[in-house]
Order: sequence, then C-alpha cells, then structure tokens
Amino acid sequence: MDIWDKLYKQAKKEYHPGEVTPYVYARSVVCALEAEDGQIFVGVCIESCSGVLNLCAERVAALNMYVTTGQTHIKRIIAFRDKPPFGGSSGMPCGACREFLMQLDPSNKDTEFMVDYASRQTITLAKLIPNWWGTDRIAAQN
Repeated sequence: MDIWDKLYKQAKKEYHPGEVTPYVYARSVVCALEAEDGQIFVGVCIESCSGVLNLCAERVAALNMYVTTGQTHIKRIIAFRDKPPFGGSSGMPCGACREFLMQLDPSNKDTEFMVDYASRQTITLAKLIPNWWGTDRIAAQN
C-alpha cells in the first residue's frame, strides 16, 4: 500500500455527509494529509447556512495537524467527495485553502495534491498558486 492509498483510506472513513443541525451540514468533502514527519491528519468540510462560516476539509486537516503537533509543513494532500480524485478539477483546493496553506508555511509550495488517484497524477501548490503575493515578503523577512 502506497502513501496515497493510506491517505485515501483514512479520509474515506470520514465521508458520511449529513446535517449536524438545521444550519450546519458536514462531511460531504473529506481530506487526508501527510505532515512533514509522516503523520496523517484528516479533515471534513463544515458548511453553514452563512457561507462565510464554512470550513473546507483541507483547512480543517491542516488545523488538526497544527493543533496536535505544531507542524506547518505538509507533504501531500488528497481531498474528495464520494470517490477519489479523477482528473480535471476534482480534488483541487479552493482559493482560500491555497492561500491559507501558503501562509501557514511557504515551503508548502511543494505540497503535492492528488489530481487523479488511478494514475497517481499530482500537482504542487506552487503550480496552483503561481506568483504568490507573499513571496517577496518572505524573502525580505529572511
């Protein structure tokens, strides 16, 4: 079993969409990530009737990683609904997640996202968020 199988199976355990309350719906998107040290963390989307309060599965998984271990660097991420990513835009993070992951740790530019599970095609965060606005600020800080 390769790392992508492990990530998929951990995330799949969390997939069971449903209402939490009449105002909150959760678990329709799931995610698993591999942290720098090899630990796996999962996250689920949490959607409210007020969209500004929504949390994507990727951010929840990253926050679980940070709160549990203090780590900020992510090696790999898989996110999906009812089936693994199958190409195109399936499994791709939203703009808010892309931005959050870059701000969490600029080395996350090398994080691999699963594009197509069957073929093991991946893409890096750097390719998903080219010319990130924070690069100059990080360079000046160092």
